Amino acid sequence: MSFPPLDTALPAGVDAREHANLLRRVHEAALTGRPAPAALRPVIEDSWVRMRRFGIDPDSGPPPRVARPDELHRTRTASPIAEVLPLIRRALVSVADEAEHIMLVTDASGQILWRDGSHRVRTVGDRVGLVEGAYWNEGNTGTNAIGTALVVGRPVQVYSAEHFVRNLHALTCACAPVHDPRDGRLLGAIDVTGPVSTVHPSTLALVNTVAQLAEAHLQSIHHEHLERLRAVAAPLLARMSGPALVVDEAGWTAAAVHIEPVRRVLLPTQRETGTAWLPALGECALEPLPGGWLVRPCREESASPTTVTLELSRAASPAVRVAGPSGEWAHRLTPRHAELLLLLAVHREGRTAAQLSEDVFGAAGHVVTVRAELSRLRRHLGGILDSRPYRFSEEVRVCVSWPRERADLLPGSLAPGVRILRERDAHRAGVIAAGGGVAT
Repeated sequence: MSFPPLDTALPAGVDAREHANLLRRVHEAALTGRPAPAALRPVIEDSWVRMRRFGIDPDSGPPPRVARPDELHRTRTASPIAEVLPLIRRALVSVADEAEHIMLVTDASGQILWRDGSHRVRTVGDRVGLVEGAYWNEGNTGTNAIGTALVVGRPVQVYSAEHFVRNLHALTCACAPVHDPRDGRLLGAIDVTGPVSTVHPSTLALVNTVAQLAEAHLQSIHHEHLERLRAVAAPLLARMSGPALVVDEAGWTAAAVHIEPVRRVLLPTQRETGTAWLPALGECALEPLPGGWLVRPCREESASPTTVTLELSRAASPAVRVAGPSGEWAHRLTPRHAELLLLLAVHREGRTAAQLSEDVFGAAGHVVTVRAELSRLRRHLGGILDSRPYRFSEEVRVCVSWPRERADLLPGSLAPGVRILRERDAHRAGVIAAGGGVAT
């Protein structure tokens, strides 16, 4: 099964009003157990399964939880999207206003941080809880473009009765997630919502384009910060006779001398001056710099980490934690890297590139892509991942933190190997010991 690049709600050439009526009949049939007159899109069908599991009442869905003003202010201030909010507003607010839509920007939890657009539609939004501070994840408001896009990690349009809760059937919404361009971490989402009469397939393309522009601008801001750090560190590095790197507070490399630079260094969660074992570099001396750290690899051999934990309990933020004698490190994972590490975790004996290509893409013809992705991972996780075949090192203990429900295991993934794991009974938090299997 494959999804279209943009999951628009209206099939080509279909009358919007007739399609809305069809969707209402599908919705009614799904709730009463009668045969449906048409199939739902897979992204909506999967979401409705989650709604039943959450116990969402389609007739009287709970009003969304709304954060206090001080909480909303803190979340806005901490959001990286705040840095690109002017760009988003320039690109969407005038369009949303003229088309009788509202523009919404959320964080990764689905909390609406900013709202702009048509005054009339803002009034409609007030009635259903589309207000600043409200949480519009699936668990709070049922199937909707914001919540569903955040779960599956890709742009989604939801139209009329595709919303699980009936009081949202009068709306159409299109939403695209915004990811951190450095590491793929989910930052939030951009949404455009309006009356069902305003539905148009191009709305999703527009929102997706603006999300991509926002990510590109965040990347530019990051590069500017690294340039400033590089300028500060240049005189210091010029005097170095041994290998050294200068990295920012998140471990992104700004400059390096006498060593092949890595794109990012995983710094300890609790950082202080001294020595620490770092993935990909081994034992290193750490010294603070304005806006970053000086990292100097030591020449002597040092102990490897003892435990690697793959954090998959939260669908929107997969991560890997590495713990060793010198401390603990954490690394956010892109969806693809999360898939690959999960597959290696459950196959401790290792997988070839061809096997992983079958696991991820359903065909053996993507070996080059698999090798490139694993090369990136090994640059971050040196000393943890081995090759020929690809596998976790025998010296480390690998743990997997599973979601409570097997259906929530990387829900946006279409990888055949992940879909098989979703169907297994051993889905609760467990441990994969070195050389062993899952222990729950």
